[in-house]
This record gives sequence, C-alpha cells and structure tokens, in this order.
Amino acid sequence: MRDPLSLLTEAFTSFVFGKVETTRLPVRTSTGQAQAVYLPTAAPGLGDSGVIIGREVYSGKGYIYDPFQLYGQQLPAPHWLVLGESGNGKSALEKTYVLRQLRFRDRQVVVLDAQGEDGVGEWNLIAQELGITPIRLDPMTALDGGIRLNPLDPAITTTGQLALLRTIIEVAMGHGLDERSGFALKVAHSYVNETVTDRQPVLTDIVEQLRHPEPESAEAMNVDIDDVRAWGLDVALVLDRLVDGDLRGMFDGPTTVGIDLDAPLIVFDLSHIDRNSIAMPILMAIVGVWLEHTWIRPDRKKRIFLVEEAWHIINSPFVAQLFQRLLKFGRRLGLSFVAVVHHLSDVVDGAAAREAAAILKMASTRTVYAQKADEARATGRVLGLPRWAVEIIPTLTPGIAVWDVNGNVQVVKHLITEAERPLVFTDRAMTESSRPVVPEHVQAAEWEAEQRAALIEQHQKQYEDESTESTVA
Repeated sequence: MRDPLSLLTEAFTSFVFGKVETTRLPVRTSTGQAQAVYLPTAAPGLGDSGVIIGREVYSGKGYIYDPFQLYGQQLPAPHWLVLGESGNGKSALEKTYVLRQLRFRDRQVVVLDAQGEDGVGEWNLIAQELGITPIRLDPMTALDGGIRLNPLDPAITTTGQLALLRTIIEVAMGHGLDERSGFALKVAHSYVNETVTDRQPVLTDIVEQLRHPEPESAEAMNVDIDDVRAWGLDVALVLDRLVDGDLRGMFDGPTTVGIDLDAPLIVFDLSHIDRNSIAMPILMAIVGVWLEHTWIRPDRKKRIFLVEEAWHIINSPFVAQLFQRLLKFGRRLGLSFVAVVHHLSDVVDGAAAREAAAILKMASTRTVYAQKADEARATGRVLGLPRWAVEIIPTLTPGIAVWDVNGNVQVVKHLITEAERPLVFTDRAMTESSRPVVPEHVQAAEWEAEQRAALIEQHQKQYEDESTESTVA
C-alpha cells in the first residue's frame, strides 16, 4: 500500500503537468494469440505487377515475378537461370510460368523442347491445349514431308548466313576455322548468293561450290585453284553431314512453308534428336540464328526464349558465343532468355567456361531447386548466394526453391491451379516435376505449414550459429 504523501505528490504533479505515465497491466496469453499482435518482419517482395509464382515460405506472402516489369528498376537484365535436380519441380515451374505469361496480349514464347517420351516432346500437351502445332525436327521424317529449316533462308541476312555456316562447322569440328578454310567458305557462299536467284539457295549449293570452286575465286586472291579446293575440303565434308548424313533432310532444302512465327507459343520439338550427339548443339545454333533473324522484331512485343537442357548451348564455346550475342541484342528488343540446367558444374567446368560465365552473368534471376550438398556449395560460390540459402538448398522439398532476383533472396513455394494441373503433371513429366506426396492423415494446408515451420526453424538455427561465430571472431 502506497503512503499518503506519495499519493498527494502524484495528484499535485498530475494536476499541474498532466498525466505523464500510463500504467499498463500485464497480459498473459499464448504464443498462438501473441503472433497476431506482434507480427513478424518479412523480406520485401518484388511488387504486385506481373505473374504470380506462389508464396514466400517464411511469411506466406504472395510471390509475383515478371522480368519485363522489373527490368531497369530491380533487374539489370531480364534473363533467368533455373537449376536443380530432376523431380523437384523445374518443369512444372516453366510450364505454369509460360501459361500465365501468355495471358498478357503482348507476350510471345519460343520453347526448345529437348525432352519427351512416347514420340512427342514434353510441351506437346500444352501446345495442343493452345491449338499450336509443334515444329518437330526429326531426321527420320525430314525427307518425307517433315519440318525443314534452311540456314540460307533469304529472311536471314547474308552476314547472318555466313556466321551461321561458320558456327555449324566449328561446332562439328570442335575447333575454329583457320583463315584459309574461312576464305574458301566465304567465297563459296558469296558465289551461291550471287548466282542462285530463281529459288532459295540451299546447303547442297555450298557443298558443290566448295568441291568445285570457280577460277575467279582463286584469281581474286592470286592463288592456285587447287589450293582453294583443298582449303574448302574439310568444310565441305562437315556440311555434307547435313546434306547426306545423319541430319539430312532437316536443313538442306527451302524452309517449310506454314511455320507460324506470329503464334503466341512456338515449340521446337527436339525430342527425336540424341541429346548427347553433336547434332544437338548444331540444332541449337541453327535454331538460334534462324530465330534471331526471323522472329525477334522491333514490334514492342515481349518475347520469352525458353531452352530445356540448356547445357547444350552453354557447354559449346561456339554456340555459347552465338547465344551470348543473341542475349545482348535481344535485350534491346524485349527478349527474356530462360535457361534450364540440372547442374551448374556441367557448365562452369565444361569446355566453354569463359562463355558460360558471361551468360551466367547476364542472368539476373536465378532459381535453385534441391541439390546435393556438394553441388549446392559449388552453386552458391558461383552465384554468390548467402550462406543460409546454400545450407537449405539440399533440404528443399519438391516445389520449393531459392529465388535470387538481383540480390533479393527468398524461399518460394510454387503453386499450381487445378486448371493447370492436368497440363503440368503428366506421365512423361513425372521424372522431372513430380508432385510432392502428402500423407493421407495430413491436410495440404497443414502439410505446407509444417514444411514452412521446419524451414523457419532451420533458418533460425543457422542465423544463431552465424551470430555465435561472429561473436567468437
């Protein structure tokens, strides 16, 4: 009990100066109720304009991402790298992302589909749903009415044609062209373009000219005609593979009429091509240059170029250089390049390490699904991920990934609608994007809450460990 003098002093002070202190009674409550009063602090999102991806795991907030909306403000480049082991949700993310982007009228997507089963590519079902016929490149059907892309298509500039021919030859040979072989190719290409005017020039014309060069070609450089023929022999043998070898029919004739480059979705089905053969990087080079000169136009459309099994590009120095130029050029015209790779070590330790580093540097968005611990640490070093993100990558469950958007690192759970589910979870996609199994006695919402709590607990433990290390240091 307080003494009378203290009470009198307090009353006089309150009368003169007003009430200066509020007495608060203690409140007893549970942590479940208290969390609604003392809200946790969550990392800022990327804004509310763009494509919905899912939810940020720690806060439960919606996660929205769009490279075209973020470009110039939070993103220096609109290109995107997706990494992770098979079966963790890369394919599901790509497909739903494309479907959601196509709801905007000014969006257009090209997909290089290198995976598939049952004779069709993995994107075949989505193409059918949208009324799109995939461009199926298949050596077995090319001679019997199949799809054909002409590297000498008049829609490609003469400079682009020559650059494409050099890239094809260098990929196949495994080394760059020397000056003499390059001269023989340049002379043959120039002669064919000048003399073949009544139809589209084709690779057969180039091969024939390399085997039988014109005397004027030698006289222009004051060399013997036999020397010019010898310089172009290796080049002719390489191109002959596209004309009369295991890739014949796909590139040695006029471009197939009817390929709709104005469709909202264009799918190149490469599932009939052996992924490990030299044919795949050659195909990537031809399709890349062909698209550069026939598809990318200054018409204010926002274009997405998604490449499955992208290590075929980044692991070949000559193809990587070609795509590096495409990325730099396309950025000015609204092109977002999406590369899907299983392991970053396949790229950074490959033959095109320097070119790969340049392409990775242009990818301001990096999405990493579950990887083994060693691979996660290597990925973290290359991409500059924070320690806490590297540590949780091996523990991520399917559908959850670490997103690094130009330094804004968050853990995101990808969400799929019921309308999208039949198009995403198909039999052929089970090895790539299988749906996480929820125990029967646990409801989906409860399961997600448990996963979120586990990640938060692990993150908190890692934060405490790092704080302890800093204190000791």
